[in-house]
Amino acid sequence: MDIKDATIGFLGTGVMGQSMAKNLMEAGYSVLLHTRTKSKAESLLDAGAVWKESVAELASESNIIISMVGYPHDVEEVYFGEKGILENARTNTYAIDMTTSSPALAKEIYEEALTRKIFALDAPVSGGDIGARNGKLAIMVGGDPEVFEAVKPIFEVMGGNIILQGKAGAGQHTKMCNQIAIATNMIGVCEAIVYAEKAGLDPSNVLESITTGAAGSWSLSNLAPRMIAEDDQPGFYIKHFIKDMSIALESAKEMGMTTPGLELSLSLYKSLAEKGEENCGTQALIKWFQSQ
Repeated sequence: MDIKDATIGFLGTGVMGQSMAKNLMEAGYSVLLHTRTKSKAESLLDAGAVWKESVAELASESNIIISMVGYPHDVEEVYFGEKGILENARTNTYAIDMTTSSPALAKEIYEEALTRKIFALDAPVSGGDIGARNGKLAIMVGGDPEVFEAVKPIFEVMGGNIILQGKAGAGQHTKMCNQIAIATNMIGVCEAIVYAEKAGLDPSNVLESITTGAAGSWSLSNLAPRMIAEDDQPGFYIKHFIKDMSIALESAKEMGMTTPGLELSLSLYKSLAEKGEENCGTQALIKWFQSQ
């Protein structure tokens, strides 16, 4: 099969999945869609994507299946069981889970897929709504090199930094590194902005000075302006970041590693979620600091 002629089945059209699927369509791929709430896929359907009533139906008609769902239990639901991807996909189908999920689950999917002659990759992403919209996501991949190379043109439509990190599960482990780095960085970004406010400075002017120096980071450049503008709209949901940090913490403990920065960030985000902020963007963490 020429990868350019592939029919892509896309599961999940949330904040990031919607833009990822749109970019694939604009690149000329035929895209089949299924998501729990059909209304969330309306703009893609209007643009030419084809709706499928079930995961099973989508899987049976696709050459490549991409899942971008919410939680590990959602990944399990779409992959396993009589109505799941593995039971219904044809042999030689490529199954790519781009959800941030458990490394252990990624290995389980890979091993079960092999028994059915299905080629599985775990390929979580980073870059938020902006990266998804611009097709500039960082894509971290775990799986077999020949499978990675076969579907790399698909990744290149959605991302700009695409690296095979190792065997099955390596993509998810790399994403955990990413989330650990973000977790403590977000604390620093919030503290810096609140410090600027309390010192009587213009936080936007402060950002102009510090984003280009040693303090520079993606969060400082992209999320700090949203904090200052009191824009809580999600590029990435707090509830999903809590999920990611929880997976990272569990994985770290399994390796005998202590992660105090991660634990602190997780506790702060959980306190926000308990106050009803779980559907806000991760930049809403600044509210915790401003309330102190």
